[in-house]
Amino acid sequence: MSLDGAFLYAVKSEMEFLKGSRVEKVHQPSKEEIIITFRTRQGAYRLLISVNAGNSRVHITNIAVDNPKSPPVFCMLLRKHLGNGKLIDIRQDGLERILYLDFECINELGDIVIITVVCEVMGRRSNFIILNQDNKIIGSLKQIHSETETCKIWYLTGDTYETPSRENRLDFRFAEKSDIVNKIKSAVPEELSKVLIKVFEGISPILAREWTYYVSKGGYIKSSDMTPEHFNRLMLKIEKTRDMLLNNKNCFTIVSDNDGNLKDFSFVNISQYGDLMKTSSYSSASELLDAFYAQKGLAVRMKQRANDLFKFLMNLTERISRRIAVQKEELENCANRDIYKLYGDLLSANIYRIQKGDSVLSTQNFYNENCPEVEIKLDVMKTPSQNIQHYYNEYKKMATAEKKLTEQIAKGEEELQYIDSVFDALTRASTENEVLQLRIELAEEGYIKSSSNKNNKNRNEKSLPPIEYKSSDGYTILVGRNNKQNDRLTLKCAEKSDIWLHTQSIAGSHVLILTDGETPPDKTVEEACIIASVNSRGKDSTLVPVDYCLAKYVKKPSGAKAGKVIFTNYKTAFVRPDVQIAESLRVK
Repeated sequence: MSLDGAFLYAVKSEMEFLKGSRVEKVHQPSKEEIIITFRTRQGAYRLLISVNAGNSRVHITNIAVDNPKSPPVFCMLLRKHLGNGKLIDIRQDGLERILYLDFECINELGDIVIITVVCEVMGRRSNFIILNQDNKIIGSLKQIHSETETCKIWYLTGDTYETPSRENRLDFRFAEKSDIVNKIKSAVPEELSKVLIKVFEGISPILAREWTYYVSKGGYIKSSDMTPEHFNRLMLKIEKTRDMLLNNKNCFTIVSDNDGNLKDFSFVNISQYGDLMKTSSYSSASELLDAFYAQKGLAVRMKQRANDLFKFLMNLTERISRRIAVQKEELENCANRDIYKLYGDLLSANIYRIQKGDSVLSTQNFYNENCPEVEIKLDVMKTPSQNIQHYYNEYKKMATAEKKLTEQIAKGEEELQYIDSVFDALTRASTENEVLQLRIELAEEGYIKSSSNKNNKNRNEKSLPPIEYKSSDGYTILVGRNNKQNDRLTLKCAEKSDIWLHTQSIAGSHVLILTDGETPPDKTVEEACIIASVNSRGKDSTLVPVDYCLAKYVKKPSGAKAGKVIFTNYKTAFVRPDVQIAESLRVK
């Protein structure tokens, strides 16, 4: 999924218009990112260079990022040497994943000098290096050049920069057919796409697989099984790719699964996955990279921000479940409370037979029609009256405990349902704001200390509106993003004639069909039920029951937690969750 040399060439081609422009600003928004703003006649353009191992790239960006209040040391160094410099050339050696940006700058003595910025976009080995006109290193974003088991090689100021070693591979833009055929035939036989990666410079696995897919007509083929026809098909595909790249006819494509998770990208159309994957097209390489890494970065940040919340909710669920299990065990013991009252009654009836110091009383249980013989243990240190009172007290204690435990178990199970609903909302949260709102909700419910949420409150971020859908018949369908929003949607926004929906006995969002006093068609109700099932814990189930009724029949119990309601006069529909149907109805 890393940016390959061929795609970097497409980015370089797009950047050609920046030649002759001057550096206006230099920022370092994060430890491994640099943004250089260029001033051109058409306006300002920002060039993003990332040397993060998983997100290394170079491209023009339109996404705004926050910069630190105090610029890092490397950023100050870059500003010193590039300030108001003019970009005079952009170079790439073959299809290596390295761009060289040459700037004409003025040094401290007022002399014109050439400063070169080296952008190594090479995964873990990515780096950003500043060179003077003698090819000496002025500074680098990462200090370690390479690392082995025995030593580390550092980029040191004043050292001569050496380009990374290159393998003897072909550049598909200019390679002759005879060279390509000979190179493939001389390679160690294995699956063709793997051989192509070893033969050609600067191509990614997805491009190699796309060529192979065309050559083998969707089947499997080894390099040793290539026939003249296969080589002809390969050359046809390479020539077409070559023409696209050299003449800027690229088809910038992102590949994602059916759930919208990003998988890969390329500068050609991707057909190797068939219907298993979805593809999206973009007008430029920079637009594609902006979209791809913005979503990928959001996913990473979401995971980091939500990870501790997931752990907290899981631990809380486990703790509450253990407590309920202990309470249920104690409740089972309370079922024997009547035996203590029986013993108290029998001791009272036989008090004349008991002496202090007796350890047991044998008597008939005349409360049983068969009058069986029973033995009642006594405390030798207690009087007969004290022994009787002991059994009555135990009976009262267990009766009280049974009542309290029943209440506590019901309260605990309700609490579990609430935590489950928050967990479900967290799994469906798609923005940082949604995660923040869930934190605020948990703080208000007393699960998170208010002090830990102080900074978030200071930010005063407004919660997002409910998720909006439009049914095939034109009715608006609203879905709550969290429990607090569920309450507002159901109890404040809903009109009496609106239709309220919720998955039966499954954690999920409140769903509302806005009817404007009309009776919506069955199709709309069915679509709303599908939307409710998708926005619930049951979204991966085969069949989900969804309850629905008029909003006027939905009430909130006094003192209930956020999102908890009771309802009557409802019907139940069984639907199959379908993400595609729900997404097609969602208002973007």
